[in-house]
Amino acid sequence: MFTSSHEIELSDGERMELLELSRSRTARGDLVRRAQMVLAMADGVPYSVLTGRFKTSTTTLTRWRKRFVERGIAGLSDQLKAGRGDRITAKDEARILAATQRPPPQPLTHWTTRRLAKKLGYSHSTVARVWKRAGITPHRLERYSASPDPDFEKKAADIIGLYLDPPAHAAVFCVDEKTAIQALDRKLPVLPLSPGRAERHGFEYVRHGTLSLYGALEVHTGHVEGMTAQRHTNEAFLTFLDKVLTTQPSDREIHIICDNLSAHKTKAVRAWLVDHPTVSIHYTPTYSSWLNQVEIWFGKIQRDLIARGIFTSTSDLRRKIMSYIRLHNRDCRPFRWTYRNTKNRIRVNAS
Repeated sequence: MFTSSHEIELSDGERMELLELSRSRTARGDLVRRAQMVLAMADGVPYSVLTGRFKTSTTTLTRWRKRFVERGIAGLSDQLKAGRGDRITAKDEARILAATQRPPPQPLTHWTTRRLAKKLGYSHSTVARVWKRAGITPHRLERYSASPDPDFEKKAADIIGLYLDPPAHAAVFCVDEKTAIQALDRKLPVLPLSPGRAERHGFEYVRHGTLSLYGALEVHTGHVEGMTAQRHTNEAFLTFLDKVLTTQPSDREIHIICDNLSAHKTKAVRAWLVDHPTVSIHYTPTYSSWLNQVEIWFGKIQRDLIARGIFTSTSDLRRKIMSYIRLHNRDCRPFRWTYRNTKNRIRVNAS
C-alpha cells in the first residue's frame, strides 16, 4: 500500500521475494533492476537519488511502484503488447522441447535455434520463444563435481558444525595451498584504462618461476596467515602449521580443516599431531574443496592480485602476496558462507 510519500510498505514475505529476485544471477536483468527499485523505494530512498542510481525517470519509478502495489511481484513483469500474439500450439511447443532434449546429429554437441528450426520446419524465432519460456539454454554448459566419498555426510556435517557451533574458546582454521603461482612479467608496457577503453596488457610475457602459497583462514574472524614456498611438501605444510600455532595461546584448542592431499596425511604429520595434542585436523570429503572456506579467499587474491599482477621475480611475487595479506587483515571479516540449495547435491550413483 502507499504511504504519505513514495515509500511502499512490504510484508516480510514480499521483502524476502524481492531480495531474492534482486540478487538473482539467472533472472532477467530488467526484473532484477525493478526489484531493486521497489526495495529502494520501500526503504525510503528519495526519487532524486533513485533517478541517478538507476539512470531512469520519475515516471518510470512511479510506474513500477504502482504496478507492484496493484499486483505484487507479478506486476514487475512486462505486460503483453497488442499484436498478433503467439500462435504456436501446445503440441508444437511440446515437439520442439522434446527434440531439444535429444542429441543433435553427430558430431555436433548441442542445438542452436536455427539448427533445430531447420530440422523441424519452424522459424528460429519460434524455437527461441519456446526455449525462453521453458528456461532451456542449450548453448550453456555447467560443470559439476560429484563426491564418491561414502562418508560424505559425516565429514561434511563435522566441518559445517565447526563453522556454525565450534567448541567454546577454540580456534578454527581453514588451511590449503595455492600451488604454481606464476611470476609473470610483461614484455610490453601496460596501457591504462581511459573513458571507453579497458586497461590493456600485451600478450607476450616473461616467466620468472613459480611459488606456492599456504593460507590459513581463521573462520570466525576472517584473519589470514600466509607463507610462500618453492614447493608444497609435508615439511613445508608442517612449517606453516607451526607458524599458525605461534599466533595462538599454547593451551588453546585448534581445529584445522584441510583437504586429502597426500602431504597432509604423512607419517610426519601424524607424529606432529601426537606432539601437539591441542590440535585436530578435519579432512574434507573427496572432491569437496567447496567446503573449505580458504578457497573463497584464494579466489579473492586471484582476482585482486595474481590474475593481472606484474611480477619481476619470485621475490617480487612473494613481497606482493604478503603485502596483500597484510592489507586484507586490516579490516578482515568472516565470510557469510551459505549453501542455498540442499537438494542440489549430485550423487555418482544417482538413478
